[in-house]
Amino acid sequence: MSLEIRIDDLSGPEVAELLTSHADLMLSLSPPGSCHFLPLQGLKVPEVTFWSMWQDEALVGCGALKDLADGAGEIKSMHTRQDLRGKGHGRVMLEHILAEARARGYAALYLETGSMDGFIPARKLYEAYGFTYCPPFGTYVEDPHSVFMSLDMQAAA
Repeated sequence: MSLEIRIDDLSGPEVAELLTSHADLMLSLSPPGSCHFLPLQGLKVPEVTFWSMWQDEALVGCGALKDLADGAGEIKSMHTRQDLRGKGHGRVMLEHILAEARARGYAALYLETGSMDGFIPARKLYEAYGFTYCPPFGTYVEDPHSVFMSLDMQAAA
């Protein structure tokens, strides 16, 4: 699998379409008040780095890392095109984000994902990389439709 991951300025129509697909999926699995994905404009802020993943000039997925300004980061917008799920693209993006978090010297990484069965593959992926369940972080609050996970970057090294 020859993939190219690049920092993306979120201006391309392919990326907008992929993010719309991501939002539609999240809204189909979770109540609107429990969806915490960032819209396109929310990904264009200085504290967020957004990557697109390409294979043979076709957009296959994306991921983002938000700097929490306290020596930690939050994984955002991990998404693989539906027709390509289960082929390792998510692992490649997660490994890219983990490498960037290490390069930035983050002590911890956090994420929020859904608690419903549709999110089991995502939770299993994060568990496989050492993420453990934790209480809400940042501005998140307890929500039966959300689970929160963290990774101690020193322990994972």
